[in-house]
Amino acid sequence: MIRKTLPVLISAILATSVFASANALADVSLEIEGLDGALQDNVDAYLSAIPEEEYSLSLRFQSRIESIINEALNALGYYHPVVDFTSADDGSELLVVVDIGEPMLIHTADIVISGEAENDPDFLALVARTKLTQGSVLNHSDYDSLKSAIRNLALAKGYFDGSYLVSRLEVVPDLNRAYVRLHYDSGIRYHFGKTNVIGSQIEEDRVESLRPFEDNEPYLVSKVGEYNSNLSNTDWFSSVFVEPDLEYLGKGREIPMKVSLSPQSKNQLETGIGFSTDVGVKGTLKWKKPWLNQYGHSFNSSLSISKPEQTVVASYKIPLEDVLNEYYQIQYGMKNLDNRDTKSLESNLALERHWRLESGWHRTVFIRYLLENYEQGLQSDVGQFLLPGVSFSRTRSRGGSMPMWGDKQSITMEIGDDTLLSETRVFRVQGRTTWIRGIGENHRGLARLEGGANVAEDFDALSPSLRFFAGGDNSIRGYGYESISPKDSSGALTGAKFTASSTLEYQYRVYGNWWGAMFVDVGDAFNNTPEWKKGTGVGVRWASPVGPISLDFAWGLDATPGNEFQVHFTLGPEL
Repeated sequence: MIRKTLPVLISAILATSVFASANALADVSLEIEGLDGALQDNVDAYLSAIPEEEYSLSLRFQSRIESIINEALNALGYYHPVVDFTSADDGSELLVVVDIGEPMLIHTADIVISGEAENDPDFLALVARTKLTQGSVLNHSDYDSLKSAIRNLALAKGYFDGSYLVSRLEVVPDLNRAYVRLHYDSGIRYHFGKTNVIGSQIEEDRVESLRPFEDNEPYLVSKVGEYNSNLSNTDWFSSVFVEPDLEYLGKGREIPMKVSLSPQSKNQLETGIGFSTDVGVKGTLKWKKPWLNQYGHSFNSSLSISKPEQTVVASYKIPLEDVLNEYYQIQYGMKNLDNRDTKSLESNLALERHWRLESGWHRTVFIRYLLENYEQGLQSDVGQFLLPGVSFSRTRSRGGSMPMWGDKQSITMEIGDDTLLSETRVFRVQGRTTWIRGIGENHRGLARLEGGANVAEDFDALSPSLRFFAGGDNSIRGYGYESISPKDSSGALTGAKFTASSTLEYQYRVYGNWWGAMFVDVGDAFNNTPEWKKGTGVGVRWASPVGPISLDFAWGLDATPGNEFQVHFTLGPEL
């Protein structure tokens, strides 16, 4: 028997305590073996709650780690893990070896939907997709997800009285068996009842026309969201709130809808400043009246000023029965342009009829009157044109300001005749298409095609705004803004009968919202035979909070010597 005096014993205890404390504060790394995939991810997620400075070799810490690993593995159906600990000789690492053991299997999956949802195809599909099937490994999150999904689907489809008769997950570790029991009684499915609108300054028929559902139609929350979105998109209201009146639950199958609205302010002002290498610094002022009367008429105007051009536009919009998709618009615009060899003061007055087609295309039939006082190279004149026409456009995208999938197409055709207020007989067509496609998260491609044609009896009678010029930020990079066109005997630009251009661009995500780009542009503005101008370069793209910003360094491969290099900067959407 070994005996120690009291002072010696106290000294030994203090020494042991000091060693344990020092060991607890030492830098210790944690290594776990025996796990992979979802098991490893779940254990890592659970362990992330422990700060690394708390790692130690103490038995208390090991017990804590074992408890956390057991909890993480239990959630994925492994109730019998064996956890062993080994520490490095120098005390720098704690190795945890896990044997997950046999999984917990689902012995019984008793999932029953009763009530009017018993034969609802959405509920049948939801139950059919579940991973909670006999013989599969238990995953607690699958149980929780299905339980929540059933309840959420019931609320989305108007089964407001639904409730669980049985919701139980039983686990028998000794038998490695789990028993899932979910019995949901949906009750009746409510239908849309009378819609009550309060707070609207617009006549009720206009508001009702935006409703995507009929009275006594089965309730669907997506239709409620669509109605809310439709009302918001009119810009008539500062706040919109659409909801079912739940006070009527249990008082019949129909449930009234409450629509609470607040009028938008009658006057809105907006100012802005921007920059592009095409026009330099550009300032804008917009004055908007979202609604003028109870019929929802609206007025918009804008003033835009840059060094080469100044523009004023005003429009009056008259919505029709299909408020969002069909309307008349009267628009007047005046533009003063002094750019290169073009000096022009033009006025446009247009009457337009707009439709949104079921295919998603926006169709506009219009007639516009153009009056333009101009100097184009050696030519000086005043031209007027009455141009009826039609245009089609469509934009589709998935994603944010720089989508990984999207496209935009537009085509406009108009005609003028010298017997009807036009200087010459002319048929004009312009078209443009842009495509964006992404691969994975880091690769994007952009392709663009653009073309236009003037078929005129007397091309020289066309005003400059009806002729074609190429080059610039959104045309053929590596060349100045509208610097490409045929020239007269003095060497001044005249504008062209035809134009065609194309772009191929590859973008790679460098970091976060920053992308690098490489591109090739090819095109020309010409009268007879094109002499293709090529531009190539590299650039930077930033998906900024205010929209995509592009900075390009471009070389015009066929540019005039001394003007081969151009810097292009733009702020605005790619589509």
